[in-house]
Parts: sequence; C-alpha cells; structure tokens
Amino acid sequence: MTKEVLLSLKGLQFDGMGQEDLTTILPAEYYWKNGKHYVIYEEVAEGYTGATKNVIKFQDHTLDVIKKGEVNVHLLFEENRKNLSNYATPFGEIMVGINTTHMEMTENENQIRLDVSYGLEVNYQHLADCRISLNICPRHESEEIFEKHEMS
Repeated sequence: MTKEVLLSLKGLQFDGMGQEDLTTILPAEYYWKNGKHYVIYEEVAEGYTGATKNVIKFQDHTLDVIKKGEVNVHLLFEENRKNLSNYATPFGEIMVGINTTHMEMTENENQIRLDVSYGLEVNYQHLADCRISLNICPRHESEEIFEKHEMS
C-alpha cells in the first residue's frame, strides 16, 4: 500500500426510527508500523473554525479512532467488548459507549477494508445500532475500488 491513499468511510445507523446512511471520501496518509495499520487525515466540520486531526489505528480485532482539535476523543472498538470514552466538543462533553459486536478486516495489495458493527450509547443510554466500513486504497487506483464499495 502506498502512503498517499483515499479513505472511504461509510456509516449506517439504525435508531428505531429508521436508517441513516452516510459516506465520506477523504485524502489520507497510510502507514504500517509495529504490526498495525495507521490512517491519518484532517477534517474541517461545518460551523467550526479549526481542523480536527484524525488518526485511525487498527489490526485484526481492534480499532482506535483518535480525534484532536475542535473535537477530542479516543474511541476504542474491540470485538465483543464495551468501551467508554469522553467525547469533548466545543459545546461540552458527552460520555460515549461503544459495544463492538463484530469486526472483519480484508486486505490485499491495493485495498484494505474494515467492517465494524457496534451499539452506540450516549450518556449511558442506548442510542443506535451502527455499522461502519472503512475502505483504503491508493489514490491512483481509487475510482474503480470505490465504485465497488458503494455497491456493497
């Protein structure tokens, strides 16, 4: 895998009132270090003045999502475990619970895909059942790979 990649984040949330689906594609940097995959990117959220640096670190059954900047949080997804995190925003802090039920990674020379299913709690109350899919590929090969990802 090359350093310059595109990251597709596809999220699906079931909250009892229906389903919400969101896909974001961002330029990112990829690294392999000490047996773990790293993806680093910045995002600027609407209504915020500064950027948030994001570090995604993962291996077989563990995913860390670390955000620093306008929003600060360290979310830990571990298959068959529940983890709590303090999610700090400019408007205040929230306690977030992540109960990861399934995690699957597939990897080949030009693509890494990570699929995660989890229950989301906010302030100790179940909010939604969610799925997230991360798809990472070299920037120069992204069009064909992401077309397949959108269909799945």
